[in-house]
Amino acid sequence: MAKIILTTHQKGGVGKSTLSFNLAVNLKENAKVCIIDFDAQGSLYQIRDLSEVPIFSADKLKEIQNSDFDFVFIDTPPYLSYKLPELCNLADVIIIPTKAGVLDLLAIKSTIDMIEQSGNEHKAVIVFNMVKPNTTLTDEIKNQLGEYNVRVSKNMISDLVAFSRSVLVNGVEENNKAQKQIDALTKEVLTVAINN
Repeated sequence: MAKIILTTHQKGGVGKSTLSFNLAVNLKENAKVCIIDFDAQGSLYQIRDLSEVPIFSADKLKEIQNSDFDFVFIDTPPYLSYKLPELCNLADVIIIPTKAGVLDLLAIKSTIDMIEQSGNEHKAVIVFNMVKPNTTLTDEIKNQLGEYNVRVSKNMISDLVAFSRSVLVNGVEENNKAQKQIDALTKEVLTVAINN
C-alpha cells in the first residue's frame, strides 16, 4: 500500500508544487513514486512530459491508490477545497509549507484548523520554505506557530534558484546546498510516514 504524502496550505505562493516535486524526485532512485496534481492550475501536470517522475491528474487518485507505487505525492490547490478533509484522512504525512511572513502566518490558521477538525494533526508537519538568509523573522514566526498542536520541521528550505529551476531539470542534485536540504527533509518526511 502506497504511503500518501499530501502537501497543502490555503495560501498560494508558498511552494507546495516545487516542494512536492523535489521530494518525489529525491525518492525516485530508491522507490516507485508519482505525483497527483489536484491544483486546477495544473502546474505540475503541465510538466509531466519533462518529468522523470510520473505526474497524474486528480481523477487518477483511486487508480493510483490501488497500484504498486511506494509513495504518492499529492499537490493541492491554494484554497481549502471540499476534498481536503478526505485527502487528509488518506494521507500518511501532511506537509504544510509556509514562508516566514505575517500574511502566511495568518493564512496557515485555517489550514491547521481544518487538519485538526479532521483529527489528523499528528500527521502534519509545517515546513519553512523559501527562507531568506540572515533574517530573524523566521524565528519570530516559528515562535508564533508554537500555539498550534502541529509539529514544526527543524529542516528549512532556502530561497535558492536551484529549487525554482528544479522542475525543468528534474531535481536539485547539481546544487549541493539545495540537495542537502531536500535530503534532510526527505528523511524527516519518511520518518513521519513510517510512524503513521
